[in-house]
Amino acid sequence: MPATSALRRTLAVIAALPLLTLAACGYGSDAKDDDTAKVAAGAKKIDGLDSVKIGYFGNLTHATALVGANKGFFQKELGATKASYATFNAGPSEIEALNSGSIDIGWIGPSPAINGYTKSKGTNLRIIGGSASGGVKLVVNPEKIKSLKDVKGKKIATPQLGNTQDVAFLNWISEQGWKVDAESGKGDVSVVRTDNKVTPDAYKSGSIDGAWVPEPTASKLVAEGGKVLLDEADLWPDKKFVITNIIVSQKFLKEHPKAVEAVLKASVEANKWINANPDEAKAAANKQLEADSGKALPANVLDPAWKSIQFTNDPLASTLNTEAEHAVKAGLLEDPLLDGIYDLTLLNKVLKAAGESTVDDAGLGVK
Repeated sequence: MPATSALRRTLAVIAALPLLTLAACGYGSDAKDDDTAKVAAGAKKIDGLDSVKIGYFGNLTHATALVGANKGFFQKELGATKASYATFNAGPSEIEALNSGSIDIGWIGPSPAINGYTKSKGTNLRIIGGSASGGVKLVVNPEKIKSLKDVKGKKIATPQLGNTQDVAFLNWISEQGWKVDAESGKGDVSVVRTDNKVTPDAYKSGSIDGAWVPEPTASKLVAEGGKVLLDEADLWPDKKFVITNIIVSQKFLKEHPKAVEAVLKASVEANKWINANPDEAKAAANKQLEADSGKALPANVLDPAWKSIQFTNDPLASTLNTEAEHAVKAGLLEDPLLDGIYDLTLLNKVLKAAGESTVDDAGLGVK
C-alpha cells in the first residue's frame, strides 16, 4: 500500500539520519587495534586478508566486542590477519560504514539493522549472530515522576529518532493509550531525542524528566539521583529481548567466510568467558571503554549496569520480528520484508563444534 504523506516524511527523516550523523562524526572513532594477543608463530592470514575491520558502540550492551578486543579473542582467531576496530555512537553511522566497506563486521542494535536491511531491499547486510539481551531502563526524576502514569505530560529522552530504544518507548506509550507524533515527538509525552553522551547533563539541568536508555547511560542517570521506573526486560517473555546483534556485509560474507567464522568463534569464546568470569569480564569491558574513550566508568555506574545485561549467542530472532512490528505500529517503518535478514549457518557450525546448542532464525533466515 502507498505510504501516507506523514509516513513518507518520517521515512525521509530516518533515511537522512545516516547523513546527518556522518556529518557530525564521520564513520566513527578509531578504537585501539588489538595488540593484547600474541600471534602464534607461523600463523597465516585468513582468506588472504591483511585485516578484518570490526565496529561496535561504547555501550556495555556491546561488551562481547569490548571484551573480545581487550582480551585478544578476535586477534587469536584471526591469526596473522589484523583485528582492527572502529567505535560508533549511533546505528545509522555504523550501517553507512558497513555499506561503504569502512567496516566488515559490526555489533549493532536491532532497529538500525532492520532499517539498513529494508532500505537496501535486503542487499546490504545479514545478521549472523546474537550478543546481548536486556540492559535498557526507563529512569526518571523521582521528584517529578512517582509512578508510570506520571510519565504522561513529561519530557523523556531516547537516544535517536527510530533507534531501538525510541521504538520501544513509542510502543510503550501507545500501550498506555497515549498519543505521540513519532516524527516530532510531541503529544501526551514529549519524546526528546538526545545523544546518550549528553543525556546525563540534560537530566541534571532539568531539561528532561527522564530517559529510556541503554546501559551504562541508565546507571549514570541513577548515579545523578534518578530512579529506575521500568526495566524493559519486564515487558518481554522470559525477560529476554535482543539488544545487540552481529552483522556483516553480504559481500564480505560471500568473499571471506573463513574470516567471518573466525570472528564468530571469537565472539562465542568471549561470551563463554564473560559468563564464566563476570567480574573479570566487567573489568575488561571497562578497560576497553577507557582505551576507546579515555574515561572508565565508576563502580557505582558499572556494577548495576552490568547486572542487567545477559550475554548470549542467540540472536533472539522472534523478538527482532516483534520490534519490527513495533516500528510499523509507531509509523516509523512500512511493513518490512525481513525474510533473509539472518544467516546463522556459520554461527551454528561454531556452536556445534563447541558442543553448544544451536540457535534459531524464527523463519527469517536465507533460504
